[in-house]
Amino acid sequence: HKIMEEWMANRIMPGIKPLIVEIDSLIHSSIPNLQYAIKWGSAYYGTKELGWMLEVAAYAVSVNIVFLNGAAFDSESLLGDGDHMRYIKLKSIAEIDEYKIIDYINQAGQIDGWK
Repeated sequence: HKIMEEWMANRIMPGIKPLIVEIDSLIHSSIPNLQYAIKWGSAYYGTKELGWMLEVAAYAVSVNIVFLNGAAFDSESLLGDGDHMRYIKLKSIAEIDEYKIIDYINQAGQIDGWK
């Protein structure tokens, strides 16, 4: 993941790097044929078939996992109220609910994203 390593080395605050690594690992283990890119200062994940499904946006003390098609999910606990996107804000690895996040990632992998 050379792209991710360069992004984290140049743009990410040291305190949230472990959080980014954990989120990246969950995404990579959940989505087959994953493609990813760094654009507009964030990491984007998707597949050739579905388009871009997830964005990981890093801030000074938190990380947002943005589900680009999250409005279609079966969940009311995601934040945001745009037409399509929903997100989770995390400040530490301890806040990761692996079961819930993997469920959201899997839902993202079933719905068309940005193309």
